Amino acid sequence: MTAYLTVWEDVLRNEQLIPEVAAIAVDAALLEGVLMRTKEEPSSSNVVNYAPFTLLPSVVPSTIFEQAYAVQQDFNLLVDTISQNAEFLERTLASTIKVDDFTAHLFKIYKQVLKEGFAQSVFLGINRSDYMIDHGADGTPVLKQIEINTIAASFGGLTSRTTAVHRHILNVLGKSKEALKLLNNNPCKGIALGIAKAWELYGSARAVVMVLVADTQRNIFDQRCIENELWTRNIRVIRRQFEDVFEKASLDNDRRLYMEGQEVAVVYYRDGYMPENYNKQNWEARLLIERSKAVKCPDIATQLAGTKKVQQELSRPGVVERLLPRQAEVVTRIRATFTGLYSLDMDEEGAKVVAMAIADPERYVLKPQREGGGNNLYGEELKQLLEKIKDSPERASYILMDRITPQTSMNYLLRANSPLKISECVSELGVFGVYVRQGKDIVVNKHVGHLLRTKAIEHADGGVAAGVAVLDTPYVI
Repeated sequence: MTAYLTVWEDVLRNEQLIPEVAAIAVDAALLEGVLMRTKEEPSSSNVVNYAPFTLLPSVVPSTIFEQAYAVQQDFNLLVDTISQNAEFLERTLASTIKVDDFTAHLFKIYKQVLKEGFAQSVFLGINRSDYMIDHGADGTPVLKQIEINTIAASFGGLTSRTTAVHRHILNVLGKSKEALKLLNNNPCKGIALGIAKAWELYGSARAVVMVLVADTQRNIFDQRCIENELWTRNIRVIRRQFEDVFEKASLDNDRRLYMEGQEVAVVYYRDGYMPENYNKQNWEARLLIERSKAVKCPDIATQLAGTKKVQQELSRPGVVERLLPRQAEVVTRIRATFTGLYSLDMDEEGAKVVAMAIADPERYVLKPQREGGGNNLYGEELKQLLEKIKDSPERASYILMDRITPQTSMNYLLRANSPLKISECVSELGVFGVYVRQGKDIVVNKHVGHLLRTKAIEHADGGVAAGVAVLDTPYVI
């Protein structure tokens, strides 16, 4: 294990100290509001518990951390550019929509809105680009993008409160100098400022922000953090579900969206990213919202820009260059984060990729067109599925990606009602980006904070909400 990964070795070896510090850490998390509803009562805040988190902050090399921040505005620009390029989206997703019903449904709504013409003139993007730290042949750390989330990118609220917990733990451990090194991080405020700017540009002081949510929300406090930031700016916030939109929303002649008589300026999606979020009525509700003048975060084109198929297409030589002409430095920064991504389309190239993956399944990850974590396949599972679908058009609904092998570190992962034990862990770094466009003019483009999630190495896939990863804080050295 390299030296920077043993920075907390004195603490980790002191088994008598750990239970006492863990108890202090849990109370600190509860005091700071690092909270989730329980599995037993996911729809009620009567009983809550702390969101899972690491006992100690995890080391992130400063070069990697700075690179992830430096490229975020470039990714904002790229996502926004793709969302305006109908020809690129149609060509890229042509094979996917034949075999993936969910993407096909989204694309159908996109085409309907495109045909009718956009009523919306202000566009808001809140995305999170997620990375792992791979290691080059000479052992140097290399930043590699896992994915970019363009809808319902979560944990901007809770991660804004996690740094204070880790700072307190380090102070308790007598490591006050190290505590001072933890960087301030408030993506919650940056996300809220983006929503506020879109609301302002919409131009109606009476209009509300509608947060579109699922019926059960264990992660409600993460959302409330952002809502509360908006309330402090005197922006009214309502929470509604697709079902409510279907039953009670309407458009006027100018396609303004009204919900129970209230004009809606911004629709902020924290639902709608998985097939199970939709039934026939919910799809109709989504179409109504998309047709409206309201600022959608994201609009459907931006959701499509975040699909795995688009990510894979961007890795092809010349594609980013054509999307962002005369921006060589931007393209170089973006490309530096790409790992190997491969198409499984029904052509000769796709067949070669399938054979390559079946021959050496440990080297790759198989990814469907899904968000939300817990969907990817590895190793033997990957091999079995590809052998089953290798001659079927269904294979085109997946992409293949090189498997990243990050350096591991030791830590305690604190979870409610779980035994306290040391784990060998890997971490994933996300950077939040916010942009606002009015017509063709970008009026906001910034990075607004980060999210570090850590999981034990036996869990290949899944995030905090999926119950696998835990919240963490980067210790940048």
